[in-house]
Amino acid sequence: MKHRGRHRRRRRGRALRATLAGTALALTAAATLISASQATVTDAPGALKPVASDDGGRLPLAEHRVPGRWLDRLASKMGRPVGVGTVLEGADLPLRDAAHCPAADKHSLPVEPAATRVYCFGGSDTRGWRAGGVTTSGDADDDGRWGGNRVILSGWTRGAAEGGSLDGPAPGQGLAKVAFVDANDSARLRYTWALLAVPVDGGRDYRGLVSPLSGMVWYQDKLLVTTRERDRDALYVYDMDRIQRATVESDAVGRVRGGWAAHGHRYVLPAVASYTLPGGDDVSRPATVSLDRSTSPDSLVASEWVPADGDRRTRLWRYALSRDPARSGLLSTDSSGRAAPVEAYETRTTDVRGVLAYRSGWYLDRAAGSPGGHGTLWRQDEEGARATRCGTDGTRRCWSGRSGSLSYWEETGEVWSQSGRTLFALPLASIDRALG
Repeated sequence: MKHRGRHRRRRRGRALRATLAGTALALTAAATLISASQATVTDAPGALKPVASDDGGRLPLAEHRVPGRWLDRLASKMGRPVGVGTVLEGADLPLRDAAHCPAADKHSLPVEPAATRVYCFGGSDTRGWRAGGVTTSGDADDDGRWGGNRVILSGWTRGAAEGGSLDGPAPGQGLAKVAFVDANDSARLRYTWALLAVPVDGGRDYRGLVSPLSGMVWYQDKLLVTTRERDRDALYVYDMDRIQRATVESDAVGRVRGGWAAHGHRYVLPAVASYTLPGGDDVSRPATVSLDRSTSPDSLVASEWVPADGDRRTRLWRYALSRDPARSGLLSTDSSGRAAPVEAYETRTTDVRGVLAYRSGWYLDRAAGSPGGHGTLWRQDEEGARATRCGTDGTRRCWSGRSGSLSYWEETGEVWSQSGRTLFALPLASIDRALG
């Protein structure tokens, strides 16, 4: 189990910081020139607009805990829960490095700044699944490790079309799973899967979480994921010390004859809590989230998704995380169990697929406007907006084409994201240098 001590260390782990200089040069050289139709982007979003505290757009969330007796009953039937370290011991599926990633996958990587770490998933275990949220042990603890391990979590949803709407998967689809990636050796990343589930029937069974994983944050011993499963669901919460082993290899989910199944995966995470939207709010909801360690206390930031042709602004929220040891990894709530944003903004940036806040800046990942194109990464604050630029014409369409969530690993100074089947990272400093 993870030691809970917080150690604000700034050392740069040599293994994880090993620079793939040749990879960056190769990716830059291989990047396809952006078409003339993408060369100019005139719709600069301008400055962030603060939302007043009495405005309904500040979106308070109501916390609901799964009864402890439900979780204990499930554990008594499935067996003693395990932690992240045990899961990593079974990580036997290799991630390809940049040299062995398909050209089509690398084409969608950022043009400028170039990624310095690139890995890709391959094989039947991701076929028919859409990549989504990314978070790391750099979120979980400020020393960048969990139980001595460096870990990346990559979320996937079954049956959702790549680059499609964040409204949710088609009926009958949408199971959600997470790849636990052992990142201790940057030259040899390996992973295994865990299915996300929700306890039912008083903890006598569980069902699969049916939702796109467009955002994830691993903070302390909790994993928070964005959901669009039912009308008012906003976030589900999972306990990283309550990972259960599946005992039957089957496409089914839950209790089956002879034991417990997790759609063919070895592990399953039962939800321990959720955050729901205010009654009657059928428009706003967090679509992507990330962690900000530059605030005190640490905070979770969120963005909603507004389509490119939407007729309103996109809202951003910041929620304080609890400092109470008895509420590790949860949002700070009032006496009624509600988590109110400590900050809220509006932006004219639409189709936001990833959000990141650090110090005074908010980084918004805007999806590509056309298939095969590149997206735009904006940095906004209350003074204005700037985007990364590339090419001789200084286009702003330089970011990942199949945009994904953003996660800042503070201990290494790197931003992680996911574009389709490709995981990539690059220094936050290089993003700031590329801002036009």
